[in-house]
Amino acid sequence: MSITSDMNLTLKSIPWFHDLPQEKIDALAQIARFCDVSAGSSLFKEGTRPDTLYILLEGQLILESFVPTRGSVFMNKAEPLDIIGWSCVTPVVRERTCSAKALSACHLICFDTSSLITLCDSDPELGYVIMRRLTNVIASHHLITRLQLFDIIVRQPGKMIPSTQE
Repeated sequence: MSITSDMNLTLKSIPWFHDLPQEKIDALAQIARFCDVSAGSSLFKEGTRPDTLYILLEGQLILESFVPTRGSVFMNKAEPLDIIGWSCVTPVVRERTCSAKALSACHLICFDTSSLITLCDSDPELGYVIMRRLTNVIASHHLITRLQLFDIIVRQPGKMIPSTQE
């Protein structure tokens, strides 16, 4: 079996792509590749250029962000089928906002950002589906970050952020 047919089968098995027609799966398979990261290795580092969107197929990754005076702070743990590096498809992000490190050996699908954006621009129907699904990923990451912020505030009640509401 060829890598392209393997990629097609893998993409079809991912819930994100279940309802896409075969020609859209084929187009995505053409710009995707598999990559592996060994346990303890970095997938990417905060501050580097965001040029790849990942779908984790196997393994676990930890996402951390550097906070002055605190060092690396845990942001999230990625599990299979999580989308990693989604900010690379947004127009304003110029560098990675966190680091991703493999907790175990990881197998991923990688999409080159410029190829994915070009595909989404040339096929607005596919672009709409991809961006709508990425919006759900972004919203859930926002919720996780918000809950972490609430936890920080509760643990440090003397350092509450003043309310902007009356």
